Amino acid sequence: MKDFSFSIFPNENFLDLRIYQYGYEQCAPLQSFGPFIRNHYLFHYVISGRGSLDATAEDGVTTRRYELQAGQGFLICPGLINTYFAEEAHPWKYVWVEFDGLRASESLRYAGLTAAQPIYRADDETQSARVRDLMLYIAEHPQASALHLIGYLYLFVDALMQSSATRVSAQENQLKDFYIQEAVTYIEQNYQRNLTVEEVADACRLNRSYFSKLFKENVGCPPQEFLIRVRLAKATELMCSSNAPISEIAIRCGYSNQFHFSRAFKKHYGTPPQKWRTQNRKHHA
Repeated sequence: MKDFSFSIFPNENFLDLRIYQYGYEQCAPLQSFGPFIRNHYLFHYVISGRGSLDATAEDGVTTRRYELQAGQGFLICPGLINTYFAEEAHPWKYVWVEFDGLRASESLRYAGLTAAQPIYRADDETQSARVRDLMLYIAEHPQASALHLIGYLYLFVDALMQSSATRVSAQENQLKDFYIQEAVTYIEQNYQRNLTVEEVADACRLNRSYFSKLFKENVGCPPQEFLIRVRLAKATELMCSSNAPISEIAIRCGYSNQFHFSRAFKKHYGTPPQKWRTQNRKHHA
């Protein structure tokens, strides 16, 4: 194996889980990265050696240092400042995957990995090795098809959930999972129209205040933000797969006019929809 590999994932429209970049590296003594703020979830698995993570809590102020060794991993959550660096005597080698998607925060929560608890430890070495091997497979196959690598991303996330010593028990979340799945399904089936949080809460037979709290705790964002993400993700699909004008796509994705759609799209993707379409249609040509 080489000492360093870095690859960027092609811009494909996978909604539930998506890879952004991945790789591995044998770090030099005291080699550091940060302070950085990531836009997506970034998970590192330590293959050998040791290092440290300085992670900022969800309040954006409190910082805690974690010491890591081979067989452990650490999660960097989007929007928070993090710095990590190799030990001088035994610098670490790690593999990483940056990913996101509509189901990313929920899956990581089931693994017990959050901004408040970013350190991965496995129940046993065999399970830990499976997480490592799945990540290395992704990192060592940059020429594989996007669909092939997404399949391995799902396997990696599942292994993370099943092996994490901090995972949340299935029984504890069974009823909550039912309500959240009901809500997600309802949103995905009705995003095209003027959908409200009250309507989704009513469909789940829950009080709106409790529903909003439950949804944010389990999905990682408020229901209204999730609805926006679903609408914009569907819009990117239509912009790449059809010649429909932006104004028509906006209406088909639940926006009353093109202006509101364009403003939401630029805020989320950092570029206007027409420019995004031009750039990504070239990629799919």
